[in-house]
Amino acid sequence: MAAELIEDSTSTSSTPAVGTAEASTAAAAPAVRTGKLSAYELVRAFESEQLKSDLPEIYVGDTVRVGVRISEGNKERIQPYEGVVIAKRHGGLNETITVRRIFQGIGVERVFMLHSPQVATIKVERRGKVRRAKLFYLRDRVGKATRVKQRFDR
Repeated sequence: MAAELIEDSTSTSSTPAVGTAEASTAAAAPAVRTGKLSAYELVRAFESEQLKSDLPEIYVGDTVRVGVRISEGNKERIQPYEGVVIAKRHGGLNETITVRRIFQGIGVERVFMLHSPQVATIKVERRGKVRRAKLFYLRDRVGKATRVKQRFDR
């Protein structure tokens, strides 16, 4: 009798297992056909669509002119902002540069997200010859001491 119970439980468990395997195969097949992506792949796909392809090679120490979109009421214009790149951070879609300039005797720094729609254009005016990754020491300098030597080989 115990053997019969074992046989019955084995036979009943093997039948649903086959049915379950068939059901899981049938359920998995449409998921592959619809092209579902994982969350990571979805984010990567979205970010790759947002990346700008026309950006120039920007290095720390370069003097750049950034065209910033400014909307006033219902009109939109592009305002240039020129200064020295003192820092580059992050990568990919989150890549930023910090640009420093002197405006009316006061140092002004702005951080620009390179792939942002607010940044219309970026043009490298001159290449800078520097030996550091971040030029925060320029904040303490005044006048001609803030100048960066020009680099001609890039």
